[in-house]
Amino acid sequence: MSKETREKKQPTLLVSIIPVIITIALLSVSIIVYGADVHMPLIMGAIVAAVIAIFGLGYTWKEIEQGILDSIGGTMQAILILAIVGSLIGVWIAGGIVPTMIYYGLQILSPTFFLVASVVLCSIVSLATGSSWTTAGTVGVALVGVASGLGISVPLAAGAIISGAYFGDKMSPMSDTTNLAPAMAGAELFDHIKHMFYTTSVSYGITLVIFFILGFRYAGSELDTTAINGILDAISSVYTINPLLMLVPLIVIVLVAMKIPAIPGLIVGVILGALCTVYQGGDFGAILDALQYGVVTETGHEMVDDLLTRGGLQSMMWTISLIMCALTFGGVLEKTGMMEVIANKLLKFAKSTGSLILITAVTGMFVNVLCGDQYLAIALPGKMYKNTYHDRGLAPRNLSRVLEDSGTVTSALVPWNTCGATMSTFLGVPTLAYLPYAFFNILSPIITVTFGFLGITILKLENDPSSPEYIGTKKSR
Repeated sequence: MSKETREKKQPTLLVSIIPVIITIALLSVSIIVYGADVHMPLIMGAIVAAVIAIFGLGYTWKEIEQGILDSIGGTMQAILILAIVGSLIGVWIAGGIVPTMIYYGLQILSPTFFLVASVVLCSIVSLATGSSWTTAGTVGVALVGVASGLGISVPLAAGAIISGAYFGDKMSPMSDTTNLAPAMAGAELFDHIKHMFYTTSVSYGITLVIFFILGFRYAGSELDTTAINGILDAISSVYTINPLLMLVPLIVIVLVAMKIPAIPGLIVGVILGALCTVYQGGDFGAILDALQYGVVTETGHEMVDDLLTRGGLQSMMWTISLIMCALTFGGVLEKTGMMEVIANKLLKFAKSTGSLILITAVTGMFVNVLCGDQYLAIALPGKMYKNTYHDRGLAPRNLSRVLEDSGTVTSALVPWNTCGATMSTFLGVPTLAYLPYAFFNILSPIITVTFGFLGITILKLENDPSSPEYIGTKKSR
């Protein structure tokens, strides 16, 4: 019998979890001990899985390689979108679009409604930049200083900042996690964002109400606007601020509402951003630099410079390479049946759609705690449960929504997670101190699981226009 046709062995649960355990150990040592990125541990885990498959299960390297290529190939559209988004961020900063959104967002602050305003402001900045880290590390730092001056509880303020930052991180098409989740689930980017709106709006609304009530205890305090005015002056010293610039993101949103495909819609945003760069005084060379390498803003204000120095195609290469590493690991596990064995064991507890969504959410949070990285908390459960959601007749956007409602937001609640550690460092507040006040992050997995058990906004494959199984609905006359 040739190597190409030799009989394959079905992996046992023990064999299947060996590469997972080794990969988790490698990730833990790399992240916690050496502060390294997660890419190489994932590749090492893929190598371990491949060795087990070849020498223990009867697979050839050619078969494993094809599994890896199939895994990566299925996400090429998402990778293209990520690359375009990097360029979009670059020209939106160079064109003054993002600075204008931040400029007007900062002016919504008021003493009485500081906490609610902080949530909204961080939401605006995070939506504009697609980054919770950038939001917390810049505007968040300023807000913590303002809160301290007002006598507002700093952990409470940190909870408001993180709630707003992660709302934007979830909902912005420029966020890497917002692109990663649908890529893992097999959903379209804007389908994913629209489907998230149902659960996210509930979590966000409750969060605003809670902060609104808590904020009344600080009514009457005077707001020290020195720090805020410093940011406004720094932005206006470099960029021409014009409210008409905010029409650009509005146009992109309208295109999405008109069901324009993601890539053409984002390209329109890039073109408009390039025109705005010319409005700011940039030439063709400045546009090319912004598209490729992003923008280096120099206002003399450290916080503003950190906030507006980003973007460009190259800025997305870290995330793109991570996706490819995660898919390499997942591709080996999927091709050899190891992932199916692990998923089936867990899915014995998932008898209904609600329990399936619960298992998915718990898995994402478990990976956040165990592996300490939000990207893995999205990528691994996404690969594990993608086929199950399809087999049960559920549209991919259901899975992608759960991945974000659990994996993305809970990462900031784990002290040793890269996100939890970063938020704590940026804001100067221990993770466990702000955790009780990060209401949006706490509520998101609860709401998504509740929706699952109640069957609210759970979309079937046959009703998903993006699915080959779509049969549509006919209205009776």
